[in-house]
Amino acid sequence: MQPKSKGKKIQSSKFSKKKEFSFPLEKENFMIIGFGILLLIIGYVMMAQNSVDGFIPTVVSPIFLVAGYCVVIPYGIMKKPKSRSAEVKEESVEAETTSSNVKTS
Repeated sequence: MQPKSKGKKIQSSKFSKKKEFSFPLEKENFMIIGFGILLLIIGYVMMAQNSVDGFIPTVVSPIFLVAGYCVVIPYGIMKKPKSRSAEVKEESVEAETTSSNVKTS
């Protein structure tokens, strides 16, 4: 009967560990994404001009749209905060030093 109770203790300790939840995007990320949305709005407003052969609706507006969709918004989503990137580097250094395959006597 004792081994069964030990097994239950091991299982309960596995479930007792709670993971901390942290939202992946911070204020700086939202500011960058907001700037990308602003670029998109400006690009669409410039494209709405009635001039078919104009320079702004045919050249400048697509540049704003491509910059907003393909550069600024993805950068805002993928950018990691400086404090979190430092923590990740420290964890990777600790993992490298603790997991060694060399046997020492």
